[in-house]
Amino acid sequence: QVQLVESGGGLVQAGGSLRLSCVVSGRTFSNYAMGWFRQTLGKEREFVAAISWSGSTTYYSESVKGRFTISRDDAKNTVYLQMNSLKPEDTAVYYCAAKERVVHTIKVVYIHDNEYDYWGQGTQVTVSS
Repeated sequence: QVQLVESGGGLVQAGGSLRLSCVVSGRTFSNYAMGWFRQTLGKEREFVAAISWSGSTTYYSESVKGRFTISRDDAKNTVYLQMNSLKPEDTAVYYCAAKERVVHTIKVVYIHDNEYDYWGQGTQVTVSS
């Protein structure tokens, strides 16, 4: 059983920064591509960022490109989301997700939530204006 636990959320002023962490346990972390999504009340879950199992490929939504950075530390079984220049519209519950490696495919990052196998419980990020 794979478990994902997010942390690092909180309240920050607009223009500030936060770093989210997601620790993965239960399986070999390096076998998973990882993603971050976010959701606000009454809206669908939104893709934020993704990283391949090797860490060599990343992908971002247009709304966060240039402000957020996804990274991974396989020695710590952890994926990070560094969020800079935060805006009130970044306020949401942020979820990390894990996608088990698929062999014989050129696809290494995933942007649709139904492609992921495991999810964390979420961490609240609130950006005040």
